[in-house]
Amino acid sequence: MDRQHRLRKGPEFDTAYAQGTVIAGPLIVLRVLPNSAGHPRWGFAVGKKLVPGAVGRNRLRRRLREAARLSPASESLDIVITARRGAIDASFRDLSRAVGQGLSRAVRSEGGAA
Repeated sequence: MDRQHRLRKGPEFDTAYAQGTVIAGPLIVLRVLPNSAGHPRWGFAVGKKLVPGAVGRNRLRRRLREAARLSPASESLDIVITARRGAIDASFRDLSRAVGQGLSRAVRSEGGAA
């Protein structure tokens, strides 16, 4: 995923957490906030309480990033995906489906079209 399509700094995440719309599911939680970049920007959060080892956290983050890359996001949104306990053992197909469903709900709640 290109650098311009990622949320990288703490304040960018903080703004999405504080002001974004929350879409919760069994595997992930999406926080969505409109941006002025003209394209979606993604952030991924996998907590140490959820996956204590760095290898496991990074693996789950890579799987979420690929699911996001394959999703049909065309809106100008900041999207933070936070993993839940079920995401650890979920198949890639289930993660992709959860991201897609969360995005479609987010776009509907923001009043746009996918």
